[in-house]
Amino acid sequence: MGKQPEPPDAASEPVVPAPEEIRAIIDGLHTDPFAVMGLHEIDGGFHVRCFIPGAESVEAETIGGKLIGVLERYDRDGFFAGKVDIPHRQPILYRARRGSSEWTLVDAYSFGPVLGPMDDYYIREGSHLRLFDKLGAHPMMLDGVSGFHFAVWAPNARRVSVVGSFNNWDGRMHVMRLRRDTGIWEIFVPDVPAGEAYKFEVVGMDGTVLPLKADPFARRSELRPQTASVTTSELHQDWEDAAHRQHWSSVDARRQPISIYEVHAGSWRKHPDGRFYSWDEMADHLIPYCVDMGFTHIEFLPISEFPYDPSWGYQTTGLYAPTARFGEPEGFARFVNGAHKAGLSVLLDWVPAHFPMDAHGLRQFDGTALYEHADPRKGFHPDWNTAIYNFGRNEVSSFLVNNALYWAEKFHIDGLRVDAVASMLYLDYSRKEGEWIPNEHGGRENLEAVSFLQAMNKAVYGSHPGIITVAEESTSWPKVSQPVHVGGLGFGFKWNMGFMHDTLKYFAHEPVHRKYHHNDLTFGLVYAFSENFVLPLSHDEVVHGKGSLIAKMSGDEWQKFANLRAYYGFMWGYPGKKLLFMGQEFAQWAEWNHAKELDWHLTQYPLHGGMQRAVKDLNRLYRDTPALHARDCEPDGFEWLIVDDNNNSVFAWLRKAPGEKPVAVISNLTPVMRENYEVPLPVEGLWREIFNSDAEIYGGSGKGNAGECHARKTASGGVAASLLLPPLSTIMLQLA
Repeated sequence: MGKQPEPPDAASEPVVPAPEEIRAIIDGLHTDPFAVMGLHEIDGGFHVRCFIPGAESVEAETIGGKLIGVLERYDRDGFFAGKVDIPHRQPILYRARRGSSEWTLVDAYSFGPVLGPMDDYYIREGSHLRLFDKLGAHPMMLDGVSGFHFAVWAPNARRVSVVGSFNNWDGRMHVMRLRRDTGIWEIFVPDVPAGEAYKFEVVGMDGTVLPLKADPFARRSELRPQTASVTTSELHQDWEDAAHRQHWSSVDARRQPISIYEVHAGSWRKHPDGRFYSWDEMADHLIPYCVDMGFTHIEFLPISEFPYDPSWGYQTTGLYAPTARFGEPEGFARFVNGAHKAGLSVLLDWVPAHFPMDAHGLRQFDGTALYEHADPRKGFHPDWNTAIYNFGRNEVSSFLVNNALYWAEKFHIDGLRVDAVASMLYLDYSRKEGEWIPNEHGGRENLEAVSFLQAMNKAVYGSHPGIITVAEESTSWPKVSQPVHVGGLGFGFKWNMGFMHDTLKYFAHEPVHRKYHHNDLTFGLVYAFSENFVLPLSHDEVVHGKGSLIAKMSGDEWQKFANLRAYYGFMWGYPGKKLLFMGQEFAQWAEWNHAKELDWHLTQYPLHGGMQRAVKDLNRLYRDTPALHARDCEPDGFEWLIVDDNNNSVFAWLRKAPGEKPVAVISNLTPVMRENYEVPLPVEGLWREIFNSDAEIYGGSGKGNAGECHARKTASGGVAASLLLPPLSTIMLQLA
C-alpha cells in the first residue's frame, strides 16, 4: 500500500463544509452535492470529500492505486474529507474499511459533466435529434474509467438520484448534477456494468420522495412484473440488409406491392408450456412463414416495454426498450436483419397518443405534470384511463420524435403504424360538451398534436429514405397522407377504416338482403383515392366479443368459408395496400386471445387449409401483377365495369397500370351460380382466369370458366365476355 502519509498539520487542514451541509448530504437533502462532494481545488491544493455509509476509515488513491491521502471522518454516518497530493484534477478512488472488511469505489463526484452547451441549446429549442444518444444510460470511458452516464429530464425536481444494486438503491449515494438551463440531471457513475437494474429517485419541489421512476430513455427493461430499467451496451448488429434498404429508398412505396401480416408477437406461437418465443425463435418460424405466404411486410403490435399483458402493448411505459418478454434488444435487431435478408419489411405499431398511469412511468414524473397536460380536459384520456402527452411542450414533442428516429436508426425498422391518431387530432375526442378546451381559434382541432405529427413525419422521412409511416385515423381529417409542405400531416399512408367497417357490415348480411346494401361496397370508391390507403382487417375486429372474421360471415359453414374467400378476393383486387391480422389467413374460428397461441391445428382441415392457400395465392398475384398494385393510390388504376347490379349482388371493375396487362375483378356475392353473365371488358381477345375463390383447392365447389374466356364485340358495339360466376365468389381475369 506504500508509506502512510504524515498527519496533516494545521496549515494543510482540509476545508470542510458546514455541519448543516454535511448533514444535508447524509440525509439526502442536499440539492447540489457536486458543489460540496468530490474533488475541489482550494488555495492551490486539492481536497476531497466523500460520503461512504458504513466506513470507519477511508484512504484516497489514484485510479492506478497510488496512495494520495488519508481522509478524516467528520461524521460517524460516513462523511470523510481530506487533502490529497495530486498535481492536477483526476478521478479519485477510495479505499474504505470497516473492521476486517475492505472495499473500493471510484468517486462519481470527481468527474465533470458529459453533456455540453450545444446539447442544452438544442434541447431547449426542441430540435435535438440525437437525444437517444444523450439521455438515458450509456456506457462510456471517461478520464480512463469505465462506467455509465445517466441523464434524465426532471426540471421541477428538488433532487434526482440514480439508484440500483450498484449503490444498494440508496438515493443519497449518486445525486445527479442539474443543468439548470434545460432541467436535465446527469451523472457519470464509475464501474457500473451492463445488465444492472436501475431507476431514478426523484424528490419533488415540496420535498416528497416520489415512487421510483423507470428511465424514459431506457434501452432495456426488466421482465414484468419487475419494472426497473436495465443498463445495456450500445446496440451492435452486423447489418446485412443493404440491398433491402436500397430497394425501398429508391422506389415510390405507393406503387409497390404492400401486403402486411399483422402480428402479436406474444401469441402467434408459444412453447407448449406457455413460454413466449424469443426473437431468434420467432425469426426461425415467422420469417419463413411470411415469405411462404407471400406477405411483404410484418407489422408487430407494440413491442416497446409495457407492464400489462392484456394491453397488448398499447399501454407502454418504455418507448425506447424492446420488451423483455422476447429477450434482449439485440435479439430484435437480429430479427429485423433476418427479415430484411429474406425480403420482408418490418413495421412497428407505435403509441405516441397516450401513456399509462403506472407509478414507475411518466405520469407526474418530477412531481408535476411534465409529460402530460396538467388539466385533465387535455391530459386525461377517458376511453383508456391514460395520460395524454403535452404535444405543445418542446421537450415532450422531441422525446417522441426522437423515439421514432431511434427505431429507424438503431433497429432499421421500415415504418411505423401510428396508433389512435384521431384521438390526438381532436380536443373533444370521446368528450362531452364542457369536458374539453377549445384551441386558440375556438375550434376542436388539437393544433399542438398536428404540429407534432408533422414534425415527426418530416424528421423520419427526411433522415431515413425508404421508411413509411401509416396513420390509424378514423375520421375524414383532410390530407393525412399528404406532404407537410402542402398542408398535410405528412404520413405515407392511412388506414381505410371506412372500407373495413362497410365491407364487414355487408358480408354479415344474408345474401338475400345484400341487394339492399349494395352501396356499402360501392361507396368506398367515392373517396378511395383521397388518401394513400391501407385496407386493414386488423386485430381490433377480432377481439372483445366481435368474433373472428369467419364467424362474422353469414350463412352455414360452407357459405361462411365461401363468403370469406370471396371477401379476400374482393379486397386483394380493390385499390389500396393490404393488411390481415394473424390467424385470419386460415380462418381461425375463435376470436383472438392474447394469452394463447393461434389454433394452428385447424390448417390440417380442408376448408382452413384452403383458405390459407387462397391468401397465399392472392399475395403472390398481387405482388407479381403490376395492374393490381402499381396504381393502388391513383384513380387511373381503377375503372368500374359493373357498379349497379344490386339485384344480383354482382360487382366488377378493372385494375390497370401503364404498359401492363389489365385485370378484371368480378364478385358474385350471392350463393346463386350465374351462367352466361355478360361482363364488359375493354379489349377483345383471350382473358385468363388467374384467380377463382371457388376453386376446389381452396375448399370451393370448383365452378368456373375452365381457366379462360373470350371477350367479343357485342351488338351494341361494346366488348364483353360471357362468364360463369361461381356462387359467393370473386374471380380475376387477365388479358392474355
